[in-house]
Amino acid sequence: MINFKPDFLSMKYYTLLFLLMGFSAQSQNIKKLHNKATVVDTHNDFISTGIEKNKSFDMQLKGITHSDLNRMMTGGIDIQIFSIFCDETYGNGIAYAFANREIDTLYATVQRNPEKMMIVQSPKELSTAVKLGKLGAMIGVEGGHMIEDKMEYLEAFYARGARYMTLTWNNSTSWASSAADERAKKNLGRAYGLTEFGKAIVKRMNELGMMVDISHVGEQTFYDAIAISTKPVIASHSCTYALCPVPRNMTDNQIKALGKNGGVIHLNFYSGFVDSTFKQKNDAFLKKHEAEKNELLKNNPSDFYANLVLHEKYKDEIDGVRPPLSLLIDHLDHIVKLIGVNHVGIGSDFDGINSSPRELNDVTDMPLITQELLKRGYSKKDIHKILGGNFIRVFKANQQ
Repeated sequence: MINFKPDFLSMKYYTLLFLLMGFSAQSQNIKKLHNKATVVDTHNDFISTGIEKNKSFDMQLKGITHSDLNRMMTGGIDIQIFSIFCDETYGNGIAYAFANREIDTLYATVQRNPEKMMIVQSPKELSTAVKLGKLGAMIGVEGGHMIEDKMEYLEAFYARGARYMTLTWNNSTSWASSAADERAKKNLGRAYGLTEFGKAIVKRMNELGMMVDISHVGEQTFYDAIAISTKPVIASHSCTYALCPVPRNMTDNQIKALGKNGGVIHLNFYSGFVDSTFKQKNDAFLKKHEAEKNELLKNNPSDFYANLVLHEKYKDEIDGVRPPLSLLIDHLDHIVKLIGVNHVGIGSDFDGINSSPRELNDVTDMPLITQELLKRGYSKKDIHKILGGNFIRVFKANQQ
């Protein structure tokens, strides 16, 4: 019989080995759970950003964008809704044409990569994409101004594959008031909310099977849309006003109304919608670079664009004020406490934002959300709902 007496260094080695083995097993379980779920991200702005930067989604773009095709698949995303977007500077006669250019760009990308991607326009096609292991590419129109006050343009977007439309962006349309304008008490020359034409838009979207997206809209527009819609609505990329009181986030009363409607609020990753202290820190950053921002505004009047350029240029500086992932999940917890786990999902806004939680640097970090949900005690069934099941339920309900 051998009398084995491990020394101190041996004990430390085996202890470390067991810890590493346990960590590896846990990581594998998280990856397995994440990959088994149907992961849906309801909002990504790569298409407009790619056009602006002259980059294609099927290029290797790590360090340049939040997203590209290979990284999205690495992140375990099964269904990505690509935002078709242009801001308020694209007026009538321009916005609709630019939106179609973006749709053309997405279709061309899919055609170049048929083994990796497919267009999804129905729940059946969604299931097919998941079974084949292809990225299901869906289309969402971000901003009602892109229909240029024409019902036929809405119908044309649906025919081309758009399966949701955000009623407004930050700018109001002639038929719907935005959150930014309502909170600023901007005089629109009419009452806030939906006009008769706006109500007709919502009704037509219900008839088509096109989801009504209430992110960005003003409270009166929100309540008008909820009252009219016969189908569950979505907030494709919003957070909670209770935890971060900014105009873009939803109040508890709005969240409760959305729950009664059967809809889903998908969490936005933008630091300014997650962390109530971020604005003050970001304002100090912009003040420091005010002269440079003013020069940018001379070439492009978009405040959003100028801020984005500065954030990209001074990335190390702005990274220091990013919130933790745990704060994003606090928003999720708040929604679950208000209306239950059946009404929350993920809408990253990647490639349309210039700051996200520290752990979420790009689409490959999506499994960290699954990890955090497990840490919070969510069941596997509930995690499947959050990652995509809730969206699929609403998508099916709108297509019926």
